[in-house]
Amino acid sequence: MFPIIVGLNYRTAPLEVLERMSLHHSQIPSSLQELRGNGSLEGVVIVSTCNRLEIYAVASQVKDGINAIQDFLAKHNHIEKKELCPYLYDYSFNLAVKHLFRVASGLDSMVLGETEILGQVARAYETACTAGVSHKIINVWFQKALAVGKKARSQTGIDQFSISISNIAVLLAKQLIESFQEKKILLLGAGEMNELIMKHLVSHGASIVMIANRSLDKAKKLAAEYRFEAVPFNELKLCLQEADIVFSATSSKRYLITEDEIVEIMKVRQQRPLLLIDIALPRDIDPKVKNIECVSHYDMGDLRNVADNNQNARKMAAQEIERITEEEMVHFNKWHNSLFIFPTIQALQEHAEGIKNSQINQALAKLPGITQQQEKVIRSLANSIVNQLFHHPFLKLKEAANISQGSIYAETLQELFHLVVDNGMRNQQGNQNSCDLKEASNK
Repeated sequence: MFPIIVGLNYRTAPLEVLERMSLHHSQIPSSLQELRGNGSLEGVVIVSTCNRLEIYAVASQVKDGINAIQDFLAKHNHIEKKELCPYLYDYSFNLAVKHLFRVASGLDSMVLGETEILGQVARAYETACTAGVSHKIINVWFQKALAVGKKARSQTGIDQFSISISNIAVLLAKQLIESFQEKKILLLGAGEMNELIMKHLVSHGASIVMIANRSLDKAKKLAAEYRFEAVPFNELKLCLQEADIVFSATSSKRYLITEDEIVEIMKVRQQRPLLLIDIALPRDIDPKVKNIECVSHYDMGDLRNVADNNQNARKMAAQEIERITEEEMVHFNKWHNSLFIFPTIQALQEHAEGIKNSQINQALAKLPGITQQQEKVIRSLANSIVNQLFHHPFLKLKEAANISQGSIYAETLQELFHLVVDNGMRNQQGNQNSCDLKEASNK
């Protein structure tokens, strides 16, 4: 069984494609079950964020596993595979392990060293465990990645320099507005992203904040923390007439704010400037609103450009994280290779012992009347031949546990000697290889 990844992210796909390919959190459990039921995959985790959609899995046949995931993505999104594949990347073996370590550490994020991704990876792994689609290799792989992510931040302090998307959005607004005092701010949505935005707003002096959400109770719960105002979703147009700044981050599949609506609202506002910042994917706000006079509009694509200007301090910390990642990869690979090496050694020993004992018994049956001493010499000779024959191969196999080709050597021997090897690869929900997020997060 080998780790594999198929995915697309902000580097490989434009916003429109990411938008189309996004998986709502409610779809993930059923998607996990569908992937696991394919037959080519033994364990699956889906990481879906505003900047990436990645499917992590383990498979006995790498090509079959990758094809199964590509087929799923094409089918699920009603897109031809040949149209989709140019936006996809796939990794296997060491590259797959390293990629997850870099993702969890924030090295593969749009904003280098961002903190949110570690929690997103943890939740994705937990969802897979809850759905019962994990696997021994998945468990160790993700637990190690979460530990690497924590270690990267604690040892390098990269999160001191990181600027999350939520923070970038607030800083962008601050740059354009200068001061939040006396400004009316509308948060559209009451999810995790807007909760983070609200905290950043408060730290920058915002005091007049309205929260609109389809679930008024959820909006009230978020607003209560800072004694802000929760408003019914059906009052959105009225809120847009009053607001100076709007941050939108919902999971809607269609535009919640259209060009025509803003045209009408701007007439009521008498051309008072309106700043719209759309952090949702798919987008909540029709990008055509930026063509309306006195309206400023920014979406994830614009925030990427801002993120590019905040990299210098984090790049130095990133170099140290790359070293940590390489170091932890060695430990993971040694463990992964051991799943193949030591069971193979044991199986080969048992295979040789079986042949030896069978041949000795046949030979002794043809030598009636030999003494116990003579039988002892025969058995000793057979033992010596077997031990000397396999001494060097066994030493080399044990050394191979430390190199990336170890599993290949083991599989070659299994094929050559027709060995039946139990690698203990089936999904296990116990001890150190279980879906224990607490243990991983405390490392």
